[in-house]
Amino acid sequence: MADREEMLVIPYRQLSVEALRGLIEEFVTRHGTDSGYTRGSLEENVTMVRRQLDAGQALVVFDERSQTCNIVPAETLRKDARKPF
Repeated sequence: MADREEMLVIPYRQLSVEALRGLIEEFVTRHGTDSGYTRGSLEENVTMVRRQLDAGQALVVFDERSQTCNIVPAETLRKDARKPF
């Protein structure tokens, strides 16, 4: 993961419905990663991620260095925040 100074948390509710749906779909269908979203249908996986966002268990982040958005577990950012510089 990028340095925390390069990561911006984006309030997902500020994204358009279409943009959020596209981001979630790209996340759950991403090849070459172990997202854990392989057991259900696309719709089931999208719903699971949306629930995680609603519950604050996952966050949308923007990486300034790579100019990309991603969805990450909130706990990952909390752990990174505890690491010393």
